[in-house]
Amino acid sequence: MAAKKTTRKTTTAKKEKLSQIQTAIRVLEKSKEPLNCQAMVEQMAKQRLWKSPGGKTPAATLYAAILRDIQKQGKHARFKKVDRGLFTLNR
Repeated sequence: MAAKKTTRKTTTAKKEKLSQIQTAIRVLEKSKEPLNCQAMVEQMAKQRLWKSPGGKTPAATLYAAILRDIQKQGKHARFKKVDRGLFTLNR
């Protein structure tokens, strides 16, 4: 009887893909001042943390996601709106 050959899958550590909102949290953690969504998207691209998958208005998408988070979570939201269009982390 022939011995079975087993192959070992080589696992390479894939870089975890972060969502746009998770990346916005990272950008705001590094920022010393509140940012608007357009600035956050620009920083995401500059730091190579997140790239738009082809959407035309990634800043508007991020803005809507942040507002949803604030409305849904209330005082426990991850973000805090400090002025018109400006957000910071809720610490």
